[in-house]
Amino acid sequence: MKRRFALFGLVVLVASVSASSAAARWSPPVGTAWQWQLDKQLDLPVDVPVYDVDGFETTSHQVKRLHNLGRHVVCYVNAGAWERFRPDKDTFPDSVLGRNLDGWPGERWLDIRRIGALRPIMKARIAKCARKGFDAVEPDNIDGYQNRSGFPLTGSDQLRYNRWFANQAHKAGLSVALKNDLGQVKALVGNFDFAIVEECFQYRECGRAVPFIDAGKAVLEVEYELDRSKFCTKAESLGFSSMRKRLSLGPWRRPCS
Repeated sequence: MKRRFALFGLVVLVASVSASSAAARWSPPVGTAWQWQLDKQLDLPVDVPVYDVDGFETTSHQVKRLHNLGRHVVCYVNAGAWERFRPDKDTFPDSVLGRNLDGWPGERWLDIRRIGALRPIMKARIAKCARKGFDAVEPDNIDGYQNRSGFPLTGSDQLRYNRWFANQAHKAGLSVALKNDLGQVKALVGNFDFAIVEECFQYRECGRAVPFIDAGKAVLEVEYELDRSKFCTKAESLGFSSMRKRLSLGPWRRPCS
């Protein structure tokens, strides 16, 4: 009886620590305006609460400057594809490199089934984000199972990897965005703190991201082709934080509001 009580107490303590850790992490509320810039010299004066910028190219000094301006800062990293222009490119074993990404020269899909091989690389990337002072991480290309990756990836493989990555980000004290992967939102909304979605109005699939809104978590959304008159009214009705961007993701932006 005493052993059972002690175990129950441990469970309560663990749950309490986990809840307090989650409460300590920043995450954007529904309707948060944002800037997403991964190309060209960082443009600091955009008056929005959130900046999403490159984790390698952005310095800790720039992150601090953004914080001083009252911004929260999201760290972009590629979690599902290898990039030949990154300084850690040689740390990836050849066995995890798959097909080229269509339209993105120098990038290859990763075999996300092999978490053991990817673990030290991705943990190092997350740690770099944390050391630089970022508030959150945006893992890109975490929907390889829906693409011609060169590997027989399944939805279960993707769920396992995405949950693993989110857990690592949380352990580092960072919140984490679910990037696209709309087919698995219902299964992953509890693991991720907000969503980043591309062109869901163009492809008529924005409804899949609504569980984040229902959970009180922001959906940060961009369109590259549609005129704002084609999506802003609907975006605002859904509670999405939408804007028009160019595919290069330079400083130019045209928000819905």
